[in-house]
Amino acid sequence: MLKQIEGSAAVAEAVALCRPEVVCAYPITPQTHIVEGVGALVKSGALENCEYINVESEFAALSVAIGASAAGARAYTATASQGLLFMAEAVYNASGLGLPIVMTLGNRAIGAPINIWNDHTDAMSMKDAGWIQLFAETNQEALDLHIQAFRLAEELSCPVMVCMDGFILTHAYERLDIPTQEEVDAFLPPYEPVQVLDPADPYSIGAMVGPDAFTEVRYLAHHKQLQALELIPEIGTIFKKVFGRDSGGLVHSNKAEDADTVFVALGSVNGTIKDVVDQERAEGRSVGSVSICSFRPFPLDQLKAALVNAKRVVVVEKSLAPGLGGVLASNVRMALRETTQPVHTVIAGLGGRPITMKGISGIANAAQAGDLSDVTFLGMNQAVVDREIARTAEMRHAGPAAESVLKAIQNRPAAERSKAS
Repeated sequence: MLKQIEGSAAVAEAVALCRPEVVCAYPITPQTHIVEGVGALVKSGALENCEYINVESEFAALSVAIGASAAGARAYTATASQGLLFMAEAVYNASGLGLPIVMTLGNRAIGAPINIWNDHTDAMSMKDAGWIQLFAETNQEALDLHIQAFRLAEELSCPVMVCMDGFILTHAYERLDIPTQEEVDAFLPPYEPVQVLDPADPYSIGAMVGPDAFTEVRYLAHHKQLQALELIPEIGTIFKKVFGRDSGGLVHSNKAEDADTVFVALGSVNGTIKDVVDQERAEGRSVGSVSICSFRPFPLDQLKAALVNAKRVVVVEKSLAPGLGGVLASNVRMALRETTQPVHTVIAGLGGRPITMKGISGIANAAQAGDLSDVTFLGMNQAVVDREIARTAEMRHAGPAAESVLKAIQNRPAAERSKAS
């Protein structure tokens, strides 16, 4: 059914159609509308047989989901940014226990300084926690990925994180195709847990593992991710047969087969990149793009195949590894480690800074002219950065006078210090 709807509300409806039995809710921008929406569906009776639990923190949200899943319930929660960091211990526990929890991550920057807008720093902080991470390019894909995520999680007994860009997707209203309950039921079978905690037949989970077995345990988690590389496209194919849409999968190639310059990115920025590709093609330049849906597991072979003819690769990413550069670019380089194709990193959109067609087009032109650096910060005010670097260096090396000024600033009341800085 076609519906003009907010992205968060659409995800809430998709989650409800998957018949979760326990939903653990704690609000944090920009995912709050999702758990609010699920709560409204529970209250109205549209989502039956679901225990909706308001918890006191993000750590509690995932902890309750872990308990519910271990007891045999289909469990769901959502979070963002600092909320994901607060539940970090539980994030690792969920995957270590092999629990098929589905969680939405409304991607948002991590402070300090405080910033509520979109980038991918939060997802990158948990990239190696053992969860499958799927990135949505559009709200339709975000909706569809949640339905696939429950099936994927339950077939593998592995938690799945569906990442959707905060505000850009979560708060955007657009026309979406909402499936019927019958369609979802035909695609997603009733949950049959592999393991269930039963008071009548007690046993321990998450017990101590010594050095003699820990490597093997971690390898089994790695093996499960490798299995997901095969299962994700299989589930995507089945989804297409049931719903008639090509959503999910590992990577999506857009005019990359014969392109000299190919962009690679995660999430909603791929829409802007595709518009630039169309514009560049219309002007006779050989540009293409590849959108990565599955960041974990990372599709090394599939990405290498998609980039086989590229003369240069430009990775646009909304995160920064300080002291290194790009997080996604490091993975792309691994996919191309047996080739000589140069991989350029473009850090863009940090803290919600707009990524425009003009900016991406400028990057494309610089890449084709051979003028693109290994790491480029798109749209950064270099004068401000240079001034602050110079000021800091001067304060460090100007001797006792500079040190006394710095000490005087530090000794001022907080309100005065903020003005001085």
